[in-house]
Amino acid sequence: MSVKKRKYSSEFKAKVVLNLISGDQTMAQICSRYQVSDKSVTAWKKKFLSNASMAFDIDHAVSDYKAEIAEKTRAVNDLHRQLGKRTAELEWASKKLKSLDFDHKKQMIKFELHSDDQLSVLKRCKLMGFNRSSFYYTNSAGPADRLALMESIEEIYSKCPFYGYRKIHQHLLQSGFYIGVNRVNKYMNEMDLHAIYRKKKACTTEADAEHKKYPYLLRELEINRANQVWSTDISYVHVNGGTVFLAAIIDWFSKAILSWKISTSMDENLVMDVLNRALEDYGKPEIFNTDQGSQYTGRAHTERLDEMDIQISMDGKGRATDNAVIERFWRSAKYEDIYLQRYETLSELRHGMRQYIHFYNEKRFHQTLNYKKPMNVYRESMNMENRKAA
Repeated sequence: MSVKKRKYSSEFKAKVVLNLISGDQTMAQICSRYQVSDKSVTAWKKKFLSNASMAFDIDHAVSDYKAEIAEKTRAVNDLHRQLGKRTAELEWASKKLKSLDFDHKKQMIKFELHSDDQLSVLKRCKLMGFNRSSFYYTNSAGPADRLALMESIEEIYSKCPFYGYRKIHQHLLQSGFYIGVNRVNKYMNEMDLHAIYRKKKACTTEADAEHKKYPYLLRELEINRANQVWSTDISYVHVNGGTVFLAAIIDWFSKAILSWKISTSMDENLVMDVLNRALEDYGKPEIFNTDQGSQYTGRAHTERLDEMDIQISMDGKGRATDNAVIERFWRSAKYEDIYLQRYETLSELRHGMRQYIHFYNEKRFHQTLNYKKPMNVYRESMNMENRKAA
């Protein structure tokens, strides 16, 4: 006896797709809740997005409220401009303060304000990007105060338990302490503080035999500037109820993350959104490297690279080491943040990854960059290339 195929109304399909796009539930949770297959949901999502522009032809339904909406829009835009101006001013002032040397920062923190608006030492230190223990420590001809140093080491470790003694040593030097790397190692051993180490990740590549594969172009290539080589990859994270996918693009020279996105499905939209955002914000690379997954060998992705005159490079089959730079980033992100935080929902994961990638790009010491920070290296390299071209 044949099984009658179930039919779904347009309202039902729209409801399912909107729940998926909202990002609060995984694909597995959506399918379980509405008793539909992931193949159907993926097809509905694709059709929904391709026809999304039709939703904007609704002027006749809001004609009575246009004047009110326009007035409120102007008011909101004005507030946004004011907020943007104030934010820019505060960011400028904050950067100027943080760029001061150790002695000037310490003197400014000591400066007494009026009693009615005085900030605590802790708040001043945070505003100046200054380590509180360094403020209380007075450098003299003798050795550094043991307790102040150990307090600072513990404070750094509590924020970055994935730091080893070498990176904590660099952090202490930047905070104004004068201490050798071996003493940091000794104190960490006494305090039983040890970095969290990393493990290998599982593979997410799904190749398509009908798609064209490109040769690997990075073997024995000297990479000596930003925007010479970018690479990308997709990883995964388990949250409560299912699995979500993370895609990112990294600059090989600086190790900076140029764009990223989290999605409930590992499809073409995910990789194209990440690619287009990186191209829009950072120009284009000379070479773009991927694995042989079907999302990257598909027509949309390869044609976008071709039209930008970007050389396409692909890892050898089964050779994850060919894309080692992005693989190392995934290990760092998971063992330095995701596994520590144990995010339960998609919204928590997105917020946490936004904070971690800012930390990784702007604040994290990178050993292979001689303890510099990725985005600083990227900017320095691009400035140098621009001066050469000028």
